[in-house]
Amino acid sequence: MSAPKPGGSRSERVYAPDFLTELFRNPLDPGYADAAAARRSRPAEAPQGWRSWSARSVSLIVVVVLGFLFAVAYRQTMADEPGRSQARSGLVAQIKDRVSETDRLSTRADQLREEVGRQRDAALSGSAAARLRDLEAGTGLGRVRGDGVVVRLADATGNADAVTGAGAGPSRVLYSDLQGVANALWSAGAEAIAINGQRLTATSTIRLAGEAILVDFRPVMGPYEVSAIGPGSLRRKFEDSRNADLMREVAQKTGLSFGVREADDLTLPAAPEPQLRYAKPPVSPSPSASGVRSGSPGSSGSPATVSPSGGGR
Repeated sequence: MSAPKPGGSRSERVYAPDFLTELFRNPLDPGYADAAAARRSRPAEAPQGWRSWSARSVSLIVVVVLGFLFAVAYRQTMADEPGRSQARSGLVAQIKDRVSETDRLSTRADQLREEVGRQRDAALSGSAAARLRDLEAGTGLGRVRGDGVVVRLADATGNADAVTGAGAGPSRVLYSDLQGVANALWSAGAEAIAINGQRLTATSTIRLAGEAILVDFRPVMGPYEVSAIGPGSLRRKFEDSRNADLMREVAQKTGLSFGVREADDLTLPAAPEPQLRYAKPPVSPSPSASGVRSGSPGSSGSPATVSPSGGGR
């Protein structure tokens, strides 16, 4: 409220708007009134029950459509299943046939190798034949017999506790386990080693292919037996090795089976013939390819030469 002017009358006083008075007189913002007026101008909406029924109808339609799609997909999958099963059965049959053929050819190769050995021993002198047999035994290309040890490894039974996790871990024999056992046996003095009948040589490989362990590209299945022929101290030296301690620790924690026993009169087969590749000298280029060809000797006695362009200069 403004103060009155000096000397002025009561009727000349001017009152300014009071903010607090106006706030209490109209407490609502003008936007609320505009929104209410706009809502009154729109047509009446559907009742709440109608809206809920419409939502349920849409949900039901969506469920029916999804069920129809799943039914079509399932029927299509089942229709294609006989073809897939037939193709899988055909592949399994081919694998079995190839394995049988490989085994048959391996047996025939061993027989021919023995025949070649007999013919060779008959043609050579006694000392030369004995030296050659010793070389074959040392390189793994000849069958050997003798006393040694057998290291057996097998997968765990898989009875890990689902709550506490006890027994969890690498419960399967790994290809690295077989590598470690073989290397430890070599270090302990083994003279010949075979894994499930597959003889190891200087070029042998132990690797993993999917879920299978391959020894020289031949699959081996568990339980795995690593047979080694060597001196009488072979078992003691192997059991004192770091690899044996590690395998015992793994077997104790995971349930994997690991055992070492002595064996008398072991027979280890010969390894297949290795596919060796030899270096060959490069083929020297022909004289015509190098741009030089012989001609009749001139006054100096040297052959005539031809330039690459054939101009004779």
